[in-house]
Amino acid sequence: MSNSSENLYRLDGRVPLGKALPFGLQHVLAMFVSNITPIMILAAAVGLDSAVSAALIQNCMVIAGIGTLVQLFPVWRIGSRLPIVMGISFTFLSLAIGIAGTYGMGTLIGAVIVGGLVEGLLGLFVKYWIKLIPHVVSATVVTAIGFSLLPIGANSFAGGMGAPDFGSMNNWIVGTVTLLACLLCQVFAKGFLRSLSVLVGLIVGYVLACFMGMVNFDSLSGHSIIALPRLIPFTPEFNIGAILSVVAVYLVSATETIGDTSALCNSALKRDPETKEMGSAICCDGFVSSISGLFGCTPITSFSQNVGLAAISGVVNRFTIGVGAVVMIIGGVFPAIGAALTTIPQAVLGGCTIMMFGSILFAGFGMMARAGFSQRNMVIVSLSLSVGLGFTQATGMFAIFPEIVRTVFAENCVAVVFLLAVILNLVLPKKVMGE
Repeated sequence: MSNSSENLYRLDGRVPLGKALPFGLQHVLAMFVSNITPIMILAAAVGLDSAVSAALIQNCMVIAGIGTLVQLFPVWRIGSRLPIVMGISFTFLSLAIGIAGTYGMGTLIGAVIVGGLVEGLLGLFVKYWIKLIPHVVSATVVTAIGFSLLPIGANSFAGGMGAPDFGSMNNWIVGTVTLLACLLCQVFAKGFLRSLSVLVGLIVGYVLACFMGMVNFDSLSGHSIIALPRLIPFTPEFNIGAILSVVAVYLVSATETIGDTSALCNSALKRDPETKEMGSAICCDGFVSSISGLFGCTPITSFSQNVGLAAISGVVNRFTIGVGAVVMIIGGVFPAIGAALTTIPQAVLGGCTIMMFGSILFAGFGMMARAGFSQRNMVIVSLSLSVGLGFTQATGMFAIFPEIVRTVFAENCVAVVFLLAVILNLVLPKKVMGE
């Protein structure tokens, strides 16, 4: 197998470690805070003690690395062999807090394990239901994912939701300088430096934040050198209601994985995804989420910000992204590494990711163009997006529905867009509407 830097822009082939490490690290930094944040919020909401919380943060880094490696280098039919980065999903957060707060962490973990097996089995039989998701539906879901990420990037740019200095002048300065560094590198740099534009922007923003006194190094002290992941920190318990609720959200996670896979293939690999690839990606999403439950963590899913990074940088090499996955696992074994990465200010991450999220929108528009602008497609796309994006901005509209419906749909525009797009695709006549 050839060992060349040119392989960075190819799916297969080895890349010199000196080149693979910074490009792989760029993928880790793009998703790191988003990966550990759901666990941090869950631990605080449920009232877990600091030692357990720290162990779960380590575990979520390890499981994200394992999930990414499985996607890159499949085990049987589990894993897509695509440059997909996995991490702890925000989609399950509100439901996880509700279940853990009411029944305990054991019941939550039991539901995560069972639900993951259900999603994994869905992935194995994808050929029987994937026809429900033609190109126009995939394009609509990818576009919805892009729109849903924009507020996340904006909140990070301003300092992070709930931060005492949210929207402060310092955050504006650091976020803007970081974004400009990424943009200037993307426009004027050549060769490998252009592909590292996000990492360059992150370094520039981090250095500036240090000089402005915005970086807190307190978290770097008091860590042991090595701490192995803690397996089964909670004894799984099985509650049918909790399981059904979590399975419903797993279906949403499968939808997001389909959208991310489609966006990645169309934007970075310049082709449509194969049915086998989407099914294998869902298998990884589900089965590795069950393993995540054994580590005491909530489910994992594909990370859209890394899809955007692949689209901007052009780096799709599996070996290179695998190096980043190994860094994540090492970060979980060596607590000081993870602690160092947590010192990156939110404004820096927001400056890096805001353009990446926009690139996912661009990929969705490109997919729509390939699906065609027929009257039928116009109705599917416009109605799905307007209802999905609009209704979930007015969450009080869902107050009349049962709790499980509110949990799945009230604040998840991707789920609403997907459901409505599938229904419209099934019921709208093709011949009458000029298709």
